[in-house]
Amino acid sequence: MSFSPGEFRKALGLFPTGVAIVSGRTPEGQLLGMTVSSFNSVSLDPPLVLFSVARNAASFDAWQAMPKYGISVLARTQDDLSTRFARSQSDKWAMVHPAYGQHDVPMIPGALVGFECERHAVHDGGDHAIFVGKVLGLNAVANHETEPLVFFAGRYCGVRRSDASPSELEFRLLHGW
Repeated sequence: MSFSPGEFRKALGLFPTGVAIVSGRTPEGQLLGMTVSSFNSVSLDPPLVLFSVARNAASFDAWQAMPKYGISVLARTQDDLSTRFARSQSDKWAMVHPAYGQHDVPMIPGALVGFECERHAVHDGGDHAIFVGKVLGLNAVANHETEPLVFFAGRYCGVRRSDASPSELEFRLLHGW
C-alpha cells in the first residue's frame, strides 16, 4: 500500500455525501442512533438500502441484533443532530423526541425523508459491517425546497440549487454545459 489510512480517509472525504441518522430500538427498549454518511440505495425491486457500522463501535452488537431500524436523511438545519449522534455518548436521544412511522421504528423528526427498514442482510466490509435493509415504509416530512445536509472535506455543507427547470438541467447535462 503506497498510502496511509489517514491519506485514504482524506481522499474519501473529497466525495460529498448526504448525512443520515440510523435509529432503532433494542429488545429491551433502549433507543439507539448513529450518524452515517455511508447510506446508499441498492435496489428498486425489492426496495433495498444500505449503511455501514464500524466493528469497533460500542453499539455494534446491538445493531447486529436489530431486526428493524430507521434511516433519517437530514436537512441542512440538522447539523447539530448529526454531530450529537456521531459522538459516543450514552444518551443521544436526550431532548430529541423520536417520530414513529407505521412500523413503530424510531425516526428523527423533521428529516427530509425517513426509511423504515427490516434487516435483509449483513455483509463483511473489512473493519465495518454492511447492513442491507428492505424498505417497508417511507416518511417524507420536508418539501423539495428544503436543502439536504451534505458532508464534504470534513465539514458540513449545503447545496446550491439552480433556478433552471428540470428540462433545462437535463439539456445542460446532455450537452455538457
